[in-house]
Amino acid sequence: MIAGRRAVAEKSSRTLVNGRSAAEIIVEGDVQGVGYRTYAQRRAQSLGLAGYVMNLKDGRVRARAEGPRAVIEEFVRELEKGPPLSRVAGVTVRWLPPTGRFASFGIRYAEFEP
Repeated sequence: MIAGRRAVAEKSSRTLVNGRSAAEIIVEGDVQGVGYRTYAQRRAQSLGLAGYVMNLKDGRVRARAEGPRAVIEEFVRELEKGPPLSRVAGVTVRWLPPTGRFASFGIRYAEFEP
C-alpha cells in the first residue's frame, strides 16, 4: 500500500456456499468531481463484479460490490489507487452477506439509504 493510504477490513466469513461475498466500501479524500465513479465502474465491470458506486453528500464515495471475495479485494486495491486526478486518503471495507440483487455494476446519481 502507498504511505498515507489505509484499508480497514472487518474480517468476516459471511459468504454463501457458491463462494460469493459482498462489501460496502467507503473511499475518502479528493474523490468527487474527478471521474472516480466512472473509474470504479469500469474496474468493477472488468473484474465481473455486480453492485454500484455513488457519491455521498459529505464528499466521500460509497461502493457496494458483490462477487468472489478475492476479486472484491482486488477491486479495493484498484480503488485505493483511484483515477489520475483523485487523491485517495483512505478506504474502509465492511464485509456483508451477498444479496444477489445486482445483475451488473452501475453508477447511482443520488444519495439515499438502501
